[in-house]
Amino acid sequence: MSYNLKIYMLALVSFLVGTSEFIIAGILDKVSDDIGVSVAAAGQLITVFSLAYGFGTPFLMAAAAKVDRKKLMLYSLSVFIVGNIAAYWFSGFGALIVSRIIVALSSGVFVVTALTVAAKLAPAEKQGSAIATLVMGFSTALIVGVPLGRLVASAYDWKVVFGGIGLLGLLAMLLIAFGIPKTDGEQPVPLRDQLKLLKNPKIVVALGITFFWLGGYSITYTYISPFLLDITGMSEKFVSIALLAFGIASLIGSKLGGYGTDRWGFKRTLVTGMLLHSSWLIAISFAAHSPGLMFPLLMLWSFSAWSSGPTQQYHLISLAPEATSIMLSLNSSVIQLAMAAGAGIGGVVVEGASLTAITWIGAGGVAVAGLMSAAAFGYFRVGATSRAAHKKAGAGKISA
Repeated sequence: MSYNLKIYMLALVSFLVGTSEFIIAGILDKVSDDIGVSVAAAGQLITVFSLAYGFGTPFLMAAAAKVDRKKLMLYSLSVFIVGNIAAYWFSGFGALIVSRIIVALSSGVFVVTALTVAAKLAPAEKQGSAIATLVMGFSTALIVGVPLGRLVASAYDWKVVFGGIGLLGLLAMLLIAFGIPKTDGEQPVPLRDQLKLLKNPKIVVALGITFFWLGGYSITYTYISPFLLDITGMSEKFVSIALLAFGIASLIGSKLGGYGTDRWGFKRTLVTGMLLHSSWLIAISFAAHSPGLMFPLLMLWSFSAWSSGPTQQYHLISLAPEATSIMLSLNSSVIQLAMAAGAGIGGVVVEGASLTAITWIGAGGVAVAGLMSAAAFGYFRVGATSRAAHKKAGAGKISA
């Protein structure tokens, strides 16, 4: 079996894992109605998932560093199946929270391990493409998995989605068991060595950019289904179509972000993408009651939001090229913490104000990330330097 086929198998399983993470946002209204909690309370399922993923994954990976990578993927998938079956089988908000924690921890271990295995399976000159293929599989969950899950939940019941994911997890284990060779573990990197990077102010600022960018995004995306249903007045069918369009736009945006990074540089691409991201969220606020305008605006929002993904990763790697894996691991944890914070803040906004406010608050968070990027790249200093030079020149003329 060629290494390409093995990489695609890992990407397929990553798609399943990604669907299990993202699907809650697509069916949030159905979950809240069925278990008898508010939409804001149901949104905290995303907060719990992201916190467990962000805090738990680094410790679990460090503890299992020496375990054979194939075995580790199989172990994590078995726990993943248990978590999804628990969501299908048990009732109540508490049980669902526990199941989300189980799925989050197992998903984090699988994704990080699969990225490591993909890099080892591919030739040295193809490692970047192998990792990109896995990331693409995970991201495709937004394009296909979320709208498909919405359709299944509309036709049957939201619990069927998790039951189906659990059963497909068994197939995923078979693919890994028979298609992926054994891969040795690694020497663990002590947590204190990983945290040493945080002594660099530029790295702290860069991770802060990730936090505000995805935090602002999560504030709105977590509650996008109830927003489209209750505020915009879309039907069930059109919400599913809108989520599909949103996912397609995210894929195109990611591709353009990579192209822009190579063509125009990561600084200009990152700042422009984030400012457009914030602007489109504000535009959505003004078009909240217009289904006709909402459809293209959702795509423009997704397009600009996900254009920052590859650009920000490149930015982070450029700050510590000798510690690429640690930087990406730290960024992954910050992403999950940002998603948790966004879902939590969004819940407070929905509960205390209204659904219509989430786009404004989200736009504010992304705008902060854009301004932080511009400041980190010296755009404001350039302006200040130019003004200082102009004043100095003027003073010179007067003295003359």
